[in-house]
Amino acid sequence: MKKSLFLSLAVALIAFAACKDKEDMGTDYDYHAHIHSPNTDAKHIDDTIHIEVDFESHTGETVHHINVRIYNKATNAEVYNKPADAHVHATSGEYTYEDDFVLSEANGFTAHTDWVLEAKVWGDTDGEDEEVSTVEFHVHPK
Repeated sequence: MKKSLFLSLAVALIAFAACKDKEDMGTDYDYHAHIHSPNTDAKHIDDTIHIEVDFESHTGETVHHINVRIYNKATNAEVYNKPADAHVHATSGEYTYEDDFVLSEANGFTAHTDWVLEAKVWGDTDGEDEEVSTVEFHVHPK
């Protein structure tokens, strides 16, 4: 009798400990960064690229932070890093980032180089549910 009572109590305690409130388990942001532009087509020095990235939470949660950067694939030299304030706090669960950027030597580009556009989205704290998408492209001479 004592064994069955103890066993019942142990099972009940395990079941109680396993069931946590949703808030105890954290928020499921299920973030994604959809890079619409630029694409992987080759570019040329002095071309202007249009940057368009849709950041979203597939669960409808707030898009807290975003970042878009362009860096040299071989050297990791960064030539673009925006927005200045990464905290966008889009409560709709969607945020579109757009900008135009010239692939000029003045902006750090050289011919015959490979570049990466990286789009990153994350939650309320740094790195929380972080998701990173990339597009690579090559820059040719004029």
